[in-house]
Amino acid sequence: MNDDQHKKRQISLGYIAIALLLIFGLQFLFVRGMSRDIPYSEFKQYLDQGMLRDVSVSPTDIRGVIVRSETEQEAFVTNRVDDPELVRQLEEKGVRFSGRQANSFFGTILSWVLPLLIIFAIWNFTMRRMSIGGPGILNVGQSKARLVADEEAKKTSFRDVAGIDEAKEELNEVVEFLKTPSKFEELGGRIPKGVLLVGAPGTGKTLLAKAVAGEAGVPFFHISGSEFVEMFVGVGAARVRDLFSQAKGKAPCIIFIDELDALGKVRGFNPIGGHDEREQTLNQLLVEMDGFDTRAGVIIMGATNRPEILDPALLRPGRFDRQVVVDRPDLNGREAILKIHSQSVKLAKEVDLKVIAGRTPGMVGADLANIVNEAALLAARRGKKSVTMNELDEAIDRVIAGLEKKKRLISPKEKKIVAYHEAGHALVAETLPNTDVVHKISIVPRGIAALGYTIQLPTEDRYLMTKSELEDRLAVLLAGRVTEELIFGDVSTGAQNDLMRATDIARAMVKEYGMSGKMGLMAYERPRNPFLTGDNWMPTEKEYSEKIAAEIDEEVKRILDETHDKTQKIIEEKRETLDSLAKLLMEKEVVDREEFKKLLKLAV
Repeated sequence: MNDDQHKKRQISLGYIAIALLLIFGLQFLFVRGMSRDIPYSEFKQYLDQGMLRDVSVSPTDIRGVIVRSETEQEAFVTNRVDDPELVRQLEEKGVRFSGRQANSFFGTILSWVLPLLIIFAIWNFTMRRMSIGGPGILNVGQSKARLVADEEAKKTSFRDVAGIDEAKEELNEVVEFLKTPSKFEELGGRIPKGVLLVGAPGTGKTLLAKAVAGEAGVPFFHISGSEFVEMFVGVGAARVRDLFSQAKGKAPCIIFIDELDALGKVRGFNPIGGHDEREQTLNQLLVEMDGFDTRAGVIIMGATNRPEILDPALLRPGRFDRQVVVDRPDLNGREAILKIHSQSVKLAKEVDLKVIAGRTPGMVGADLANIVNEAALLAARRGKKSVTMNELDEAIDRVIAGLEKKKRLISPKEKKIVAYHEAGHALVAETLPNTDVVHKISIVPRGIAALGYTIQLPTEDRYLMTKSELEDRLAVLLAGRVTEELIFGDVSTGAQNDLMRATDIARAMVKEYGMSGKMGLMAYERPRNPFLTGDNWMPTEKEYSEKIAAEIDEEVKRILDETHDKTQKIIEEKRETLDSLAKLLMEKEVVDREEFKKLLKLAV
């Protein structure tokens, strides 16, 4: 008998004991009722005093009502004795009485069976409400992991995953081990107990884990880290034990814990203090990972986009001892992802997915899937039989900038301000050498607060930025504000986001990148997101003096002021081109790359 059967047997015995106690209680109520048990001598006294009413006599007992006053009455019962004068005395006192037969066999059985049936019905109703897999309290300690069966798991394979080839290669070892474990055991090799998938949201971590299970053809347990912890103390640890118990019974298999950071946060930083439920659950997970042998064929996979807050004990060898970074796809990766997501979509012949991939730098698989879906919905709305480049281009704009709001009424004055603002961005971006190419300029409102936007696209994937590139990017961000100053002699609130982004870049140049001659090579701030650095950095107070803080602020202001002056000089030199572009924007509202290039050639 296993542990689960033993627990169920203990629960059943407890219910039976409770049921018997209830039956005895109900039997007592059925037999004795709510009557007071009195001696026969006391009964005779009440009879002599004429205080009895509604007496019923049976071979075993006598029942009736004692009347002390009009408002005070009491039911009684007494055992019958051999008294030949009883009937005569009852008649003399004028007491109404009747005979009653002794309890029959059927009545006795009914008095036991009826309560038993009632209790069984209540118990059956309660157990249905607390059935396995339901929300009942009896199952609160059971794991909520969803088991993906072998056939369903095989529907997802590495063919469905694109753009993360390096991560797939890392996980091929896990697949091979699950298929042929003897290949590794003969050489004395040990497969990692846990594999941690780390990457930005939407990069395909969950899909990759399912693909591993599909390639290996093994069951796949899928659970979120937040599903372990409940309001009841000890439930999380019980669910961890139950999950590993189920996994061992289905071995070889894969346990996938999504959003591991919800469960595995670093311990010891609870502001309330004490040994909270989440830490207890994490401790149980650490114990279970130590307690099983990888030769059993159970592989644990986790996914997180916040590795810096994970407890160091989770990342040590023997636990999640292999970290696989699922990075954002490059140009070729984005093209491959678009091909997968467009397999079920009817694309026009002129659609070039490589061009679409070039227009979506920095986007992850979820973004690209959303673009293809939005384009298909837009084509269907327009009654087209296939998706063209126009729909895909508009879908990109919608994902980047938000929903287009052509019906929003904007005054001519505000429209002119927005046109010059965006024209300033585009003109400076096209003039400076270290900026991305201007792809589209629009003054059509989008999203929540965007009255206009300028889209720039890089010509190639970049992983580093030089000081000159950051300075030119600052100039592009400040160009809208500078243009408003020169043209209108006043400024608007439209540059709020530009100023915030420019300040962040300038501050990072001084505090993090060592790009300030005055402040030197010292780093005054740690990275905001130390990606798998291993030091599990937590926010602390600044580690420099107030004097240094003031110097940092002065240096940030100097960089922004110098960039402002440089930007102002460019716009003054290109004033005629600026006016022409702003006028074109007010007429057409959207200017693409080709029209922008024609305008620049005419200006030259």
